[in-house]
Amino acid sequence: MAAATPAPRIRKARPALFAVFGLNGMLSAVWIVHIPAITARTGVGPTTFGMLILLMTVCAIAGMQTAGPLADRLGSRTLTAAAVTLLALTLLGPAHATSPATLGLALGAFGFANGALDVSMNAQAVHIERAYGRPIMSAFHAFFSCGGFLGSAYGAATQHAHWSPTATFLLATGFGLVVIALAIPNLLPHVDAAATPHATGEAVPQSRIRRKVLTLGLIAFAVLMAEGVAADWSALQVKDRLGVDAGTAALAFTGFSLTMTVGRFGADRVAGRIGRVALLRWGTALAAIGFGAVVVSGWLPLTVLGWALCGIGLAGGVPQVFTAAGNLGSATAATDMSRVFGLGYVGLLAGPAIIGWLDKLVPLTAAMVVPLVAMVLCACGARAVAAPAPESVRD
Repeated sequence: MAAATPAPRIRKARPALFAVFGLNGMLSAVWIVHIPAITARTGVGPTTFGMLILLMTVCAIAGMQTAGPLADRLGSRTLTAAAVTLLALTLLGPAHATSPATLGLALGAFGFANGALDVSMNAQAVHIERAYGRPIMSAFHAFFSCGGFLGSAYGAATQHAHWSPTATFLLATGFGLVVIALAIPNLLPHVDAAATPHATGEAVPQSRIRRKVLTLGLIAFAVLMAEGVAADWSALQVKDRLGVDAGTAALAFTGFSLTMTVGRFGADRVAGRIGRVALLRWGTALAAIGFGAVVVSGWLPLTVLGWALCGIGLAGGVPQVFTAAGNLGSATAATDMSRVFGLGYVGLLAGPAIIGWLDKLVPLTAAMVVPLVAMVLCACGARAVAAPAPESVRD
């Protein structure tokens, strides 16, 4: 990317999309922290809830695959506006659910909107990043993490104040609609000759694009699998391995999440200096070292350090993959991204499940070899995120 001074409307688009990413994280977190209260009110037990989560996941993947072609046809701004508005409105569904059936319908709609927004807002992020001429993708994902923190804090505070889920979700939806009204007009339109440089040369062959989409999808699967393992199993691994109390074991996830958030704010600057291939290669290598430390360590500080290295190593991985998927030289960039997203999302869900299955066969710490090997393979295949040459880009 050749850096240039962005036009004023492009500079406005960046904070506007920050707000959308942050809102997505906030709305998702508000639902998550209310899971115990809503499942208790609707009479949903653990087994049924697992099935409802599976339903929400399937609907999210359907939303991703639907949004990709629509974003290519109508533009990422239009689809982002529709998806984030739908997400804000469907948040009210779980708050009003009164039975397992109505909760399932609500979560299906919420998952569909979330999946559609994942694709459309990242397609818009690729458009804005291309217009900036330098890496800025990781910062968008950092704002998603910040939104998640704020949503969790808001949900916890309202529950402490004995607010009903209906009141809490209604206020969150109202806030979200205000943010949407302010942010969406500042996003970049579908066709923007001033913002999108036209590459020269022949178009990239479709067969090559399909191979790259599959490769990037597998990398997204591996990186998000590792993230899912760290998020769901880090505290349990420390408790199982070292025999510490739950509060001490929680330091593992704290270290992971803190370094990942901080790393996402710094990853764009690093990518601008060393390139996205090197960032993915050395980041996943660092994550592999972190998982290695977790596997061999019997000392709490080293184990927590290992999980922290996983966080900072994984911080910039997914944004680089999504940037590469949106810049393959195809006229169907959002559709390409939706396919990469789909595989990545499966990895996010499959990783914790794989570890849970392996835990029945081997010690939990030994199961961490799986994400370790996956990170080594990603480091070896990092060249896949390199920009195509020649490059023909359309949004």
